[in-house]
Amino acid sequence: MYLLDTNVWVALLRKTSQKVATRFQTIAPTGSVRTCSIVVAELRYGAIRSAKATANRAAIDALLRPFPQFSFDDATADHFADIKRQLETLGTPIGPYDLQIAAIAQQHGCTLVTHNTTEFGRITGLAIEDWES
Repeated sequence: MYLLDTNVWVALLRKTSQKVATRFQTIAPTGSVRTCSIVVAELRYGAIRSAKATANRAAIDALLRPFPQFSFDDATADHFADIKRQLETLGTPIGPYDLQIAAIAQQHGCTLVTHNTTEFGRITGLAIEDWES
């Protein structure tokens, strides 16, 4: 199962990466693609900041509609706390939204698909893939 990070959905929406589009077209029909509430929030925030807020929101909703969405719940909060403590101990914290996305991926046993491998790569046990490389 694959949990797509915000930057992957943005690449799909903007059609900026043929590599991402090709991999997505291969994986999506298998039913293995997921999103999460944190990514949806980031995408919607980007839409309302844009010059074409209504059209961009519609495009986001249409793209995400077929894919199951994980929420940040109490079980995810435990993963969040563990990851945050681990990274603080190492002196390598990451941003709060990325931390939430990572916790959701870990809780649900997903491979996180992201181009932000520098930050997410610091998390022990988090499976990641970069479809742009």
